[in-house]
Amino acid sequence: MGESTAAVSMRGITKTFGKGLYANKDVSLDINKGEILSLLGENGSGKTTLMNMLSGIYYPDAGQIFINGTPVNINSPKDAYDLGIGMVHQHFKLVDVLSAAENIVLGLDGKLDMKAAKEKIREICDRYGFEVDPDKKIYNMSVSEKQTVEIVKVLYRGAEILILDEPTAVLTPQETKKLFEVMRNMKNDGKAMVIITHKLDEVMEISDRVAVLRQGEFVGDLITKNTDPQEMTDMMVGHKVDLNIERADPMDPKLRIRIKNLSVTDAEGIQKLKNIDLDIRSGEILGIAGISGCGQKELLESIAGLQKVDSGTITYYDDDGSEKELVGMDPVKIKNLGVSLSFVPEDRLGMGLVGNMDLSDNMMLRTFRDGNSFFTDRKSPHKRAEKIVKQLHVDTPGIETPVRKLSGGNIQKVLVGRELYQRPSVLMTAYVVRGLDINSSYTIYDLIMIQKLSGTAVIFVGEDLDVLLQISDRVMVLCDGQVNGILDGRTATKSEVGLRMTSLQAVSKGGED
Repeated sequence: MGESTAAVSMRGITKTFGKGLYANKDVSLDINKGEILSLLGENGSGKTTLMNMLSGIYYPDAGQIFINGTPVNINSPKDAYDLGIGMVHQHFKLVDVLSAAENIVLGLDGKLDMKAAKEKIREICDRYGFEVDPDKKIYNMSVSEKQTVEIVKVLYRGAEILILDEPTAVLTPQETKKLFEVMRNMKNDGKAMVIITHKLDEVMEISDRVAVLRQGEFVGDLITKNTDPQEMTDMMVGHKVDLNIERADPMDPKLRIRIKNLSVTDAEGIQKLKNIDLDIRSGEILGIAGISGCGQKELLESIAGLQKVDSGTITYYDDDGSEKELVGMDPVKIKNLGVSLSFVPEDRLGMGLVGNMDLSDNMMLRTFRDGNSFFTDRKSPHKRAEKIVKQLHVDTPGIETPVRKLSGGNIQKVLVGRELYQRPSVLMTAYVVRGLDINSSYTIYDLIMIQKLSGTAVIFVGEDLDVLLQISDRVMVLCDGQVNGILDGRTATKSEVGLRMTSLQAVSKGGED
């Protein structure tokens, strides 16, 4: 595509943080009108930083940005809006108690005419295929509805250049398909779009071109129809990466945990789990699929002793068949029973790690109660931290660095590495590769498979259904806090799982389909 088609031209863009730490170095990139560009790269490759400079959150230390061929200075998000640039972040920036229309017009100058605003919102929706009720409160909306409000908000402000950061992270396959239809309509209207995602199957489906960053530098672009996921991954990483997940059959699976009639109500009085029946077996990966907030978190926390249970039982079975009831036990009591549980929660810093502590001390959080000495063993956690940094390629200045100073992906690696190191009999993971690049993700998948082959019972809550079906022996689908089928991971389809995530079907309670 020629220069005349470029809505955005970035030339020699450089951004540093601290003393010579390059987030982006001499990046030159075009984003064309009527095009969907996928921006790819490993964690820390500079994708988000580059787009944050285009959207006015950061300012480049060197280089120039051109909009429609004209050099511009983007000093704030307002400058970006004025230039027709809008970014939809992965974490929505909406006010829950306001309606869709109120959120869309929030912060705009001039006289507020809500009737005219709602009419303009409906025109935008009709034009591109959105479905938005302008009067609906945000707190009553699904994740996909909230995302739609965010996109309509930037279009309402006149955006011709849209940046979507991980837009499908928490969407069902059906919602993703709908989003892609809208994106194609916007592309056909001449919009220039950038999508940041780690899901290469979606890159192949939706994008026209792929641009790759590696360690802050632009290493090239590819026409999507002329490439494949293997070539894109090798380009991101700089060497060949094996993208195959080797699934092995469970070896001598034994009952490890039996859940009967489990019901849970959250702190706000909302019932999150309703009469769950489930068997969890050693040497097996049980995948759990469901839209965000349908009870996955409460299920894992109930097993871990972190969630109060209304009714039901959670029974742990030792190798000799002896039973231990976990309901009513906190994590310390569960451990004192001799039950070896590891939990990688969704909230990395809130529940998993202490941000102000360094890597070594965060390792010690799992073991400081184990010793008989008055003095805490610091050598073992230090060695463990060094091993995890090396094995999982954690990008950190050193073991003594506070965890909060690491990127989200590197924080996740530290947490996963610590829990896997415990060699548990039950491993529970919630969105274990969220925010991780493809290379790091496959390293984690390999480690989880090693746990399975060693006899660990693995509970795998994931959002990428392609991976969930590849890695899981069985898949339990949760819908509205209820079991909506337990499927064979080898034969289940993504569309079937996606449908069950959103619509309760008549299935035998807790049984195999």
